[in-house]
Amino acid sequence: MKITENYLTERDRFSDKNINTPNYDEQIVRQKTQENPEWVHFGGGNLYRCFHGQIAQDLLNAGELETGIILVETFGEDMIDELYHGFNNRSLSVVMKSDGTFNKELLASTAESLFAHASRPEDMARLVDVFQNPSLKLVTLTITEKGYIIKDSSGQLMSQVAQDLRTTISFENLQHTMSKLTYLLLKRFLAGGAPLAVLSTDNFSHNGDRLKATVLEIAQGWQKIGHVTQAFVDYLATGDKVSFPYSMIDRITPLPNQAIAEKLTSEGIEDMVPFISAKQKMLLSAFVNTEEVHYLAIEDDFPNGRPAFEKASGVLLGNRETINKADLMKVCTCLNPLHTTLAIFGCLLGFERIYKEVQDKDLLSLIEQVGFIEGLPVVENPEIINPVDFIKEVIYQRFANPNIPDMPQRIASDMSQKIGTRFGETLKAYVAAPDKDVRALTFIPLTIAAWCRYLLAIDDKGETFEVSPDPLLTELQAHLATVTLGGEIDAHAILRPILSKQAIFGVDLLEIGLAEKIEHFFEQMIQAPGSVRRVLQETLAIHAKNIRK
Repeated sequence: MKITENYLTERDRFSDKNINTPNYDEQIVRQKTQENPEWVHFGGGNLYRCFHGQIAQDLLNAGELETGIILVETFGEDMIDELYHGFNNRSLSVVMKSDGTFNKELLASTAESLFAHASRPEDMARLVDVFQNPSLKLVTLTITEKGYIIKDSSGQLMSQVAQDLRTTISFENLQHTMSKLTYLLLKRFLAGGAPLAVLSTDNFSHNGDRLKATVLEIAQGWQKIGHVTQAFVDYLATGDKVSFPYSMIDRITPLPNQAIAEKLTSEGIEDMVPFISAKQKMLLSAFVNTEEVHYLAIEDDFPNGRPAFEKASGVLLGNRETINKADLMKVCTCLNPLHTTLAIFGCLLGFERIYKEVQDKDLLSLIEQVGFIEGLPVVENPEIINPVDFIKEVIYQRFANPNIPDMPQRIASDMSQKIGTRFGETLKAYVAAPDKDVRALTFIPLTIAAWCRYLLAIDDKGETFEVSPDPLLTELQAHLATVTLGGEIDAHAILRPILSKQAIFGVDLLEIGLAEKIEHFFEQMIQAPGSVRRVLQETLAIHAKNIRK
């Protein structure tokens, strides 16, 4: 059977494959979405499909929502044409439990899928129509951290954005996703200025503020040259019409796993083999594999109303302060920094699965030190989630789950855009605290040194490996061009241009007094093959503190 078959008339066939199906008629949902759209989402990747799509499905099933999500892609048409249109806007969610069992559910909550690009004028026209409709309540985004960046590391506008600010404002002329979003907000303003919530659900702290600042910078750039009025800038800025809530999202969602694809195929479910798309060469799959545990904490600030999120599994609502604390706890201490640490060391030490890394006693001890010993002391308790319970669940249940085939190489992607969020907020907290000394930290500096070592693209065996994609990779590797394994170096001179970059780390590591320690670790790690493991073990032996589990 195929997941595109009619689940209303063929429900028994889906049931025979242990696939849960929607309680609603997707055709009715799509018609209502066409007439009165409520929810638009930018970024159609795996996290959206298994989390936002699941939330909407839960609410549709419960009768708490009558419309579906309108999915928008700006990167490439392959995801829309080959994945969404190819499978009738449906996905098969595969939740992988730690006991080895799977829960399968057919998700049909994506009502439309659009490619916001000049080559698709009909899609752009539909999207403008949606944004002009007062019924629209919220826009959510999962476009990764780099999707919000409009300036390069030197503080200059990226060429795409600079061009967007110079050109005549029309959808077909705009290139950057943030420019397109700002344009759509302009069309809503000109159509009467109905309220709207624009909600980033990407993994970085203060995501609502960064999204708002980026949109405002584009709008103000247009205002300066007379393309828009000050009234439009005020519409975005004051907060009573357009809100930019904070959020914290948490669900480990690896790339589609071949073993799961084979299992699904063996059960008689067709078209489950992941494939490479024709133009963008993306790895796509009709199914999405994810973990059972999930959290989405949202600031409850929706000026035009919202779905009944409180009735969806895993969704928590609170004020800005509460959500900010939950976000900082997860993104900056209890999960993402540990993931980052495992990604960096995992690539250097030849691991291809996260769960295998936490079976390694050195790496397990390392993330315990980064999390429990160096991170938790500066975490503020958000109350809606207990930080100690959360970090224990992360390390000993979620990371250790062998049915989550997550890879350090995936997590290492775009590391220059993430490492400041992962460790920078903790470093700032230590600097700000009168009773803390940032220079006393050991394992966060060790991990930063390991990232610099990782950039050499030579693993701990002395063999070359492929570094994960990163927009600053060429620039960063240029600073390390003279470094060789076993060679003599001036670590301070070589690393200074990297460690002093506040745009990368959130702080100047030289200024706060951590550079010398990082340089020392880096020098030790490049001495010979095996030095990364040796330095890790020696540092743990000397500095590791006992963990009360």
